[in-house]
Amino acid sequence: MRVVWRGPSKKALPWIERSFFAAAILLLSYCAFVVVDSQVFQRRESVILQHMLLDRNAAAGPLQFRRATLTPGAPAVAASGLIGRIQIPRLALSAVVIEGDDSKTLRRAVGHITGTPLPGQTGNVALTGHRDTFFRPLRNVRPNDVIVVTTLQGEYRYRVVSTKIVEPDNVSVLDSSDSQILTLVTCYPFYFVGAAPERFIVRAERIA
Repeated sequence: MRVVWRGPSKKALPWIERSFFAAAILLLSYCAFVVVDSQVFQRRESVILQHMLLDRNAAAGPLQFRRATLTPGAPAVAASGLIGRIQIPRLALSAVVIEGDDSKTLRRAVGHITGTPLPGQTGNVALTGHRDTFFRPLRNVRPNDVIVVTTLQGEYRYRVVSTKIVEPDNVSVLDSSDSQILTLVTCYPFYFVGAAPERFIVRAERIA
């Protein structure tokens, strides 16, 4: 016996349409929540960072703070996980840096990969961010671009020396170093739809 599928009945169509419409509303609502939550988090942590920096400047003096390698008594990471702010002036990139690289952290900020040194320390400091939010400007990064990382312990400047594209399982980009270097990690390609298959790596060296 031959079975012919005639599609949903006319009675079922309104329910199907409503289901798709409801799913679209839910998706848009979630996207709006993510954007608003990220903006609110960035603003709140920026205010907290500014207040803490003002306190450090008052205690140590602005010039001493800017030149400090490790300011005695200053916490490396605040209780909330706040580390500081990353800026690349030429790209107009500016974002708060938080300890950790879990999904919630990266939704709200640039994350510091746990287990790597902190800015100002010897070794390979690794920061990661989403290619479609905070690290999208990295698509235009160039050698010699200056990266400024302002932390609770001081201000550190790095100069971009190279970029490369690697496979996701290439963890050698996080290898330790005897010098002070900064590695930025994000997904690649920047405009890929879905989970991007590769990683875009920016390597920078500390400016003495």
